[in-house]
Amino acid sequence: MARILIAEDEPDIRELVAFTLRFAGHEVITTSNGEEALQQASQVIPDLILMDVRMPRMTGFEACRAMKTNPALKDIPVVFLSAKGQDSEIQSGLDAGAEEYILKPFAPGQLTERVIAILSKFGK
Repeated sequence: MARILIAEDEPDIRELVAFTLRFAGHEVITTSNGEEALQQASQVIPDLILMDVRMPRMTGFEACRAMKTNPALKDIPVVFLSAKGQDSEIQSGLDAGAEEYILKPFAPGQLTERVIAILSKFGK
C-alpha cells in the first residue's frame, strides 16, 4: 500500500495510529516530534504524513511549513491529527499547507477510511 510517516509525541496515540495503519497494509515510520518528522520525511519520502499539531522541538505547523518549502517534500499530503478543533487552529493548519485536519479522538476505521480517500486523491 502506502508509506506513511507519523509524527506524534504521545507514545500511546503514536502506537495506536501506527498499528491501525500497519493492520490496513501500510508501511509506517514513526517519529515523536516535528523536527524528527522533517528529517525522516527527507530520507524516506513518504506518500502521506500524519502529524500532531502540538509537539516538542518543532510544532506540526512549523514542520509542515518547512516541508512545503522543500521541493522533494512539497507535494506530499500532510494531515494534522489534533484534539484542538477550534476554527482558527484548523485554518492555521490548512494555511501551513495541510491537506486535511482530523480531530482526536477518532475511530481506527474512520482514520483508515480518511487515509485511503486522501491517498486516492493524490493517485497513491
